[in-house]
Amino acid sequence: MVTMIAITIGIFFAINIGASGAAASMGISYGSGVVKKQLALVLCGIAVFLGAWLGGGEVVKTMGSGIVPEKTFTNAIALIVLASAALSLFLANIFGIPLSTSEVAVGAVVGAGMVFQSVYVGKLLWIMMFWLITPLAAFVIAVLATNLLKIKAFQSLLGKSKATSVLAILVVCMGLFEAFSAGMNNVANAVGPLVAAQLMSKGDGVLWGGLAVAFGAIVLGHRVIETNGKKITTLKLEEGCIISGTGAGIVTVASIFGIPVPLTQITTSSIIGIGFVKNGRAVLKKEIVVQLLTVWLVSPVLSMVLSYTIIQLLIVKNVYPVVVMAGVLISVFGVLSLMKKTSSMGTTVHSHIVKD
Repeated sequence: MVTMIAITIGIFFAINIGASGAAASMGISYGSGVVKKQLALVLCGIAVFLGAWLGGGEVVKTMGSGIVPEKTFTNAIALIVLASAALSLFLANIFGIPLSTSEVAVGAVVGAGMVFQSVYVGKLLWIMMFWLITPLAAFVIAVLATNLLKIKAFQSLLGKSKATSVLAILVVCMGLFEAFSAGMNNVANAVGPLVAAQLMSKGDGVLWGGLAVAFGAIVLGHRVIETNGKKITTLKLEEGCIISGTGAGIVTVASIFGIPVPLTQITTSSIIGIGFVKNGRAVLKKEIVVQLLTVWLVSPVLSMVLSYTIIQLLIVKNVYPVVVMAGVLISVFGVLSLMKKTSSMGTTVHSHIVKD
């Protein structure tokens, strides 16, 4: 019974990863009118499956045995880890807080390791360093690439009619590359604990996990691709190539080393980099930086607390740490809720001042 529930939660988690993160990778191609929505989602599904199937093994290994020993994952622990990650995302959605799936999954695994005092601290610090460096690298690369495109020779080249056709093909290729990298990196979030608990072999994990992520992108990705493609901002084709190419390149390199990284934060940093070149320091608004840091901190901490608390309560049957963690959880959501109210009050006051 526990086995079936764990596998079901893992597959459901993978479907939701496909519906959100993976589907977003083709947003620029769809938003620019290069491909139709359904075709974009089908292409995304194929690319994300191939990424998971061909290159997802290293990150699966990290999630299953690189952060905590593989023996930590019994069937029940795997179930709790996946449930904690899924519950964290659910709670975050209620409070309107964007979280990273990779960071949430790592946090849940760390929570399990903390119960049994078996976390590989060196490996965890290595992963966290990547979480800091990769968005910064994406920002720098986007700034350099955008400045390069401002050179007169490139401007002249981009002004030619043939360039538009080439860029249209290139932006689709970059979108597919980004979807491929998402498959390489994100499928492990859903199936890593299942593989570690030997509920699936690594081959079966990346196969079924990849199929679930692809299914999520194709069937449930319509709203996300609509939002990313047409409702957030308008980007030039060459800017779309920079964003998708930068994100895909960084995530692919991280996946080769078996490091789970937040694709959404990397992509956001690329967009900020382009905005920095076009609008200067004005784009580096305090709230954007605060939001990125909040996501970076809250994502793993929330799932870690949930995982640790549930294991202490159900497996170890120790109530005292649960009381402490419940207090921490209440405090975190209380602070976040207060920050949100304060921000909205500040906006209201500002609007009244402008009106007056």
